[in-house]
Amino acid sequence: MPAIVPQGSHLSRIAGRFVALVLFLVIALLLPAATPASGGGEAAHGGLGETLNPAWVTFFVLMLLSIAILPIKAEKWWHSNLNKFWIALALGAPILVLYLLKSPASLMHTLDEYIAFILLLTALFVISGGILLRGDLRATPLTNVGFLALGTVLASIMGTTGASMLLIRPLLKTNSERTHTVHTILFFIFSVSNIGGLLTPLGDPPLFMGYLRGVPFTWTLTLYPEWLAVNGLVLLIYFIWDNHALSREPEAALHRDRMLVEPLRILGNLNWPLLIGVVLAVAFITRPHLMPPAWPFHDREVVLVILAALSLWMTPQAVRRGNHYTWHPIIEVGVLFFGIFLTMIPALELLQARGASLGIVQPWQFFWATGLLSAFLDNTPTYLTFFSLAQGLGQTGSLPGVMMSDAVLKAISLGAVFFGAATYIGNAPNFMVKSIAEQRGVTMPSFFAYFGIAVLILFPIFALLTWWVFA
Repeated sequence: MPAIVPQGSHLSRIAGRFVALVLFLVIALLLPAATPASGGGEAAHGGLGETLNPAWVTFFVLMLLSIAILPIKAEKWWHSNLNKFWIALALGAPILVLYLLKSPASLMHTLDEYIAFILLLTALFVISGGILLRGDLRATPLTNVGFLALGTVLASIMGTTGASMLLIRPLLKTNSERTHTVHTILFFIFSVSNIGGLLTPLGDPPLFMGYLRGVPFTWTLTLYPEWLAVNGLVLLIYFIWDNHALSREPEAALHRDRMLVEPLRILGNLNWPLLIGVVLAVAFITRPHLMPPAWPFHDREVVLVILAALSLWMTPQAVRRGNHYTWHPIIEVGVLFFGIFLTMIPALELLQARGASLGIVQPWQFFWATGLLSAFLDNTPTYLTFFSLAQGLGQTGSLPGVMMSDAVLKAISLGAVFFGAATYIGNAPNFMVKSIAEQRGVTMPSFFAYFGIAVLILFPIFALLTWWVFA
């Protein structure tokens, strides 16, 4: 008898999810696709943007609210990737039905972008997970600044997630003898998990989506003055803070730190050539040559899969165990972005077709609007939202096919990357770093406490950046 109750409960949950999915499908079939005044048919843009009923954006809003609220309000339930999948499916299914019926070309374009996006992240995740950095250095302010500075460089090469996962554990090990370490983890999230990833499309997912939409691979390198300035100010503030924290350490902790020293060692070095291969594949394989053009993945994605497979085959399992490697994070990203990519189609097409009427036209407005939304939502869909809005303004710049001014593109890119550091949910690595630190016994600030610290430290820097770049 006791075994029957869980079984019934399990079936009830499945039934409840099925009913919810059916209800959303019913809404999809009943909700008019076109606004009453506009008639039907596809717009000149190749989608439904000119005629689509704005109510279809509701599914995108619900998807983003789920990502923002459920990790805080239902943390244990949200931890299951299966539960995330049911939400993504329920909210994405109505959009899938609508575009299969009304605009399958838009759906296929989104599928192309989703596959390219997920396979790049998967390749970086797998290859960086095969590189293990071990050691325990003296936890001086210069040593810690060195970790953060190295991370900001690696973030643009191997992605903010890869650089964060490579460096967070040796940084925690190095600082394990000290009693004041929370500030080090916070600044690590600021610089390595976010700001450092500005210089290439590999660095942060929103920049890769811009690359897929026509932004040249090397264009982000032109943002190096902003990258240097913001990273420099963040590291300077950290150095001052860490010197003060070091002066408050008890002598016993300092003695342990001096005695327990282990040189750094890098394991899994065969993955570095594979990582270079990812960079070369993304930079130079831009058109299909071997794979049929109609396929939803092309030569670049095939190369990325081969490089990831080589990493799994060549890397000793002991290295991945040392990194506590699991598939959970990348499955989580795949599931959530399945829902995001589907539900954001109506929002992107509406913004591209009607965005000029919203009044956001100046670069500084794009910087702060993109940034503030990136802080509380994921920065990738936020980037795409304002990217489409900017394309709806009818401006032109030096980049053919991008359909916006260079200053606006810079504002959107800086806002999405930099403001992702303002909350735990602004960028995928933020919560991962927080979780690893807490597993190592570091008591991290609450969601709103973290946001308050980020506002005090980062927002004055962003205000200076606005005056310097966009005034």
